[in-house]
Amino acid sequence: MQGTRGPGRRAGLSRDRVLDAATDVIAEHGAVTMRAVAQRLGVAPNTLYSHVADKTELVDGVLDRVLAQVEAPGPDPGGDPGDAIHRLMTSTHDVLLRHPQLLPAFLTRQGARGENAHRLGAVMLEHLAAAGITGDAAREALRVLIVYTIGFAAFDGAPEERPVPGSELRDNFDRGLRWLIAGITAGEAPDRRSESLR
Repeated sequence: MQGTRGPGRRAGLSRDRVLDAATDVIAEHGAVTMRAVAQRLGVAPNTLYSHVADKTELVDGVLDRVLAQVEAPGPDPGGDPGDAIHRLMTSTHDVLLRHPQLLPAFLTRQGARGENAHRLGAVMLEHLAAAGITGDAAREALRVLIVYTIGFAAFDGAPEERPVPGSELRDNFDRGLRWLIAGITAGEAPDRRSESLR
């Protein structure tokens, strides 16, 4: 016996179609509402709830699909974890730059929280652990690297308005990322050191 189909399934919708429509709405308007997505699809707003619980899940779904494009280097027992971290964050930066219309949503949500975001976070924590960074220090390092990468992508995301050439900004991002990783993997804690000097 078949279960009762919700209104979204009766309307022939799928989660992918809903997320496609939400992506288009964000690209055009910089924000999204359930009503706007429903209008784009030509359905009543309540039909969307068969696929997403609310607007937050809708936005997170859009962002998480983008993160599926990030290349995450696997563990390499003989490799340099700092290099793996650099490659992961560089790929993240490049993916974000390919979707500048979504950068405001990434900033508002302070990242993303879907399946791909959790997968990438777990990969990052593995590489940090390989560098000897674990626990609260690893989670803080992860947050700093994410904020740096999203922030730099947002800074670089309006090419028609920026006074600095894209190639120079890319060099700035790369150099700053290497500085961050060097400090993190060296186990430095500037705040604690400065406190001890007072």
